[in-house]
Amino acid sequence: MTGNTPSPDEDQHPLAERAIERVIFASRWLMAPFYLGLVVSLALLMIKFVQELIEVVPEVFHLKDTEIIMSVLSLIDLSLAGNLLLMVIFAGYENFVSKIDVARHKDRPEWMGTVDFSGLKLKLIASIVAISGIHLLKSFMNIAEMDKDNLMWLVIIHATFVGSGVLLALMDRLTGHSGPSKQNKDTNS
Repeated sequence: MTGNTPSPDEDQHPLAERAIERVIFASRWLMAPFYLGLVVSLALLMIKFVQELIEVVPEVFHLKDTEIIMSVLSLIDLSLAGNLLLMVIFAGYENFVSKIDVARHKDRPEWMGTVDFSGLKLKLIASIVAISGIHLLKSFMNIAEMDKDNLMWLVIIHATFVGSGVLLALMDRLTGHSGPSKQNKDTNS
């Protein structure tokens, strides 16, 4: 055997390693049904939005101001949840499965393809804080009928969401500044 001929172990290892890596890389497609399921969830939210809109429109002349505001807040709540779902669908699919090839489409959102996992996390918590804030506002508008203990818990939960969002943003900022320097990144690539 010459020194240039690879041993059977060396020859098989790269082939096996490449096969494993291909399977692992292809496994990202297992996430695609999750994102399709979220698209179905988005359709369900839209159905609920339309249902609530249909319920409030005929009653608009009979409702009090606060009841109309509560209905509008419910519609805003559903639209924020829909926006959140859309962000998770687009950013999650593009970050973890495959690029969505609509770069030349005139309606392509500017943020599409630019939201990384860290940005998605912050947008997610910001949406949760907004949704929680709307629920809290609806409770305050109905404060006479609200149980004070329940109201206290709503405030605590909202404050927890706000605090979590601030801490996540702070952690992202700290890790963004404490990572390898730009020079090290350039020399390693």
